[in-house]
Amino acid sequence: MFSNICEFKEAFLKRLEMTYGKTFPESTLNDQYSTLGHMIREYISTNWIQTNENYRLNNEKQVYYLSIEFLIGRLLRQNLINLGIDKIVQEGLEDLGIKLEDLEEIEADAGLGNGGLGRLAACFLDSLASMDLPGHGCGIRYKHGLFEQKIVKGFQMELPEQWLRHGHVWEVRKPDLAVDVSFWGKVESYEEEGRLKYRHMGGETVIAVPYDLPVVGYETSTVNTLRLWSAEPSSYKAGQDTMRHKRDTEAITEFLYPDDTHDEGKTLRLKQQYFLVSASIRSILRSYLERHGDIHRFHEHIAIHINDTHPVLAIPEFMRILVDELNLNWEDAWGITTNTFAYTNHTTLSEALEKWPVRIFQPLLPRIFMIVEEINERFCKSLWEKYTGDWQKIEQMAIVSHGEIKMAHLAIAGSYSVNGVARIHTEILKTREMNLFYQFYPEKFNSKTNGITHRRWLLKANQSLANLITATIGNRWIKEPHILSSLLSYKNDSALLTQLELIKKQNKERLADIIFQQNGITVDPNSLFDVQVKRLHAYKRQLLNILHILSLYNRIKHDDHFDMQPRTFIFGAKASPGYFYAKKIIKLIHSVGQLVNNDKVVSQKMKVVFLENYRVSLAEDIIPAADLSEQISTASKEASGTGNMKFMMNGAITLGTLDGANIEILEQVGKENIFIFGLSADEVMKYYREGGYYSMEYYHHDQRIKEVVDQLIDGTLPDSGDHFEPIYDSLLAENDQYFVLRDFSSYVSIQKQAGDAFSDKSSWLQMSLQNIAQSGYFSSDRTIREYSDEIWKIRQSILQK
Repeated sequence: MFSNICEFKEAFLKRLEMTYGKTFPESTLNDQYSTLGHMIREYISTNWIQTNENYRLNNEKQVYYLSIEFLIGRLLRQNLINLGIDKIVQEGLEDLGIKLEDLEEIEADAGLGNGGLGRLAACFLDSLASMDLPGHGCGIRYKHGLFEQKIVKGFQMELPEQWLRHGHVWEVRKPDLAVDVSFWGKVESYEEEGRLKYRHMGGETVIAVPYDLPVVGYETSTVNTLRLWSAEPSSYKAGQDTMRHKRDTEAITEFLYPDDTHDEGKTLRLKQQYFLVSASIRSILRSYLERHGDIHRFHEHIAIHINDTHPVLAIPEFMRILVDELNLNWEDAWGITTNTFAYTNHTTLSEALEKWPVRIFQPLLPRIFMIVEEINERFCKSLWEKYTGDWQKIEQMAIVSHGEIKMAHLAIAGSYSVNGVARIHTEILKTREMNLFYQFYPEKFNSKTNGITHRRWLLKANQSLANLITATIGNRWIKEPHILSSLLSYKNDSALLTQLELIKKQNKERLADIIFQQNGITVDPNSLFDVQVKRLHAYKRQLLNILHILSLYNRIKHDDHFDMQPRTFIFGAKASPGYFYAKKIIKLIHSVGQLVNNDKVVSQKMKVVFLENYRVSLAEDIIPAADLSEQISTASKEASGTGNMKFMMNGAITLGTLDGANIEILEQVGKENIFIFGLSADEVMKYYREGGYYSMEYYHHDQRIKEVVDQLIDGTLPDSGDHFEPIYDSLLAENDQYFVLRDFSSYVSIQKQAGDAFSDKSSWLQMSLQNIAQSGYFSSDRTIREYSDEIWKIRQSILQK
């Protein structure tokens, strides 16, 4: 495309003028961003086409990763870095008086996800392409994403995400590859050539149109594909209410996670999930049959991975097509299916394991329901053969029971691999949540600890630190992240530690500017930046954090001898629109922040900041600036976490419970380089199993706890009214389900320890370097290598030039 700055500038100016019919001085930032984006996408296209052709010619086994979320963030800078042309483009733009950072700000974060589930999927795609592995993503092109969060007087308000307002330069619409997806209607049986067959009659058909995004590998020619499906209305039918059909169709891909507190929302969620899998499976099968023809060898060429339970309907949909359309008998179809699908479980929360009421499922997906029933009947028969007479066990394991379809059970029965996402998570699945299935299918269960792409979360998000690492140990770490461990030999290098301190200070100053611009709050970059940014959920215990802050406020106000390391407490989180308890916690954070920030004495020691609309691009500003990483979920509840890895990689020290991947971070860095507190997973599970925890005892016997809990309802907090009574009741009347009060004292102690450690700069910097050095293990490259070798059985396929 271009090999030097002059070639780039000439091509850029020519393209801009041809596209917009105006001279460069007349162009806007939007014009410039769009021009650059389309130039880069076209530059990618040759390799994109050749990658797919390479897979076809070499008959490579490919994996398709089905996920309801892909939190890809902004792509401009990442694509430039991966293509190796970021410096040419940046310098060329500077010669024209354009800052690349300004063009980055024009790009909206793609509204395709919410939290760790979607970001994990995005990291996996980056690693697949960068490691030259044949793997693609299948998701939904949400028109308005989850929602744009606005904070009004401390309350979360939800607005539609307008990320597609100006289009999306990276996508290619492919209407010629559209497929039909059907809902409702009825199923008729008929006999053909002595065989009972079924056809889906009537109902509603929508068109699934694919939009393909290139997934560019780092310094390689491989370009894989993220295919996103958009719902469009089918052609007009006589007697049809055209406008209603259009509205109902477009609603399928309008928002991520429709509110499912009512039947209408449940139906829409189920529609979304079936839409995703039906379109994806049809597309995968069509491509396979064009290339290979023999459906019986499908699993030798294709692996399909289900990211959590949302895409589990892929299993019965695949069976439907094999049996109804390709005329396979049930046994052959089931054999192919159970050798094709692999499933990742992402939760230990039993309430988060999806279950669909039959009364909603059956009328919406009549043929799929019949297939699920057949799978269930045959599965229960196999259970009966092993556990003859044990009706209770069979009932517990059944896929369909008590008027509900249990999606995790369907996923396990229909997959050849079931993995957890951290070692402790997998053990909990095996010993508790999925113990009966582990006893029945021990060979299916395995553990794959999550990872993050260091090319996004270090090379892109923290370029100064990345440059320092490269100057110190060379650049092999970008392709081989385990080489970061070489930094350990520089632990006592004072010059390196000084540079590390300077980089952190610059990152904190940049974040302080963002905080002032967005919140009007002045924070001290020399203070300890204590950060908790993640999805807001009771088990993640943002409540524990804010109650501790309120306790510190009380100490400063009432104890003249109390002193503390100055801190800036930073929060970022979205609460699900229907999750009213979580929204109360957001309001509580703001009320405590108002109390703290407006007090002349207390605000000298600490500030509380809530950054609204937490998203990938904001995370890239926050994480490099963090000193302390809050990973304080109730032990046994966080499957893995990936935020903990991102903070660690950027030199923040983890303060957390022995939960999820925190345990493996502890093993990597050693107990002297992490702050651990609170109940263990075994202790938590013992309480759940045997009882014995009474939150009232902690309330009555710890004056600090009593004071902060009472302050929720006694008028201490500004603009509180009766907003926090549900939180007060959850802690006392409902016996504190997530052990906030039980862990409070331990949390206060470890927070003091962290503050004291921060005051010893040299020791803190050594801890920081230790975390960076040991973070290579948590690269998604390692995770994907394990998936590809042990689950998918795919191999590297390098595109030869």
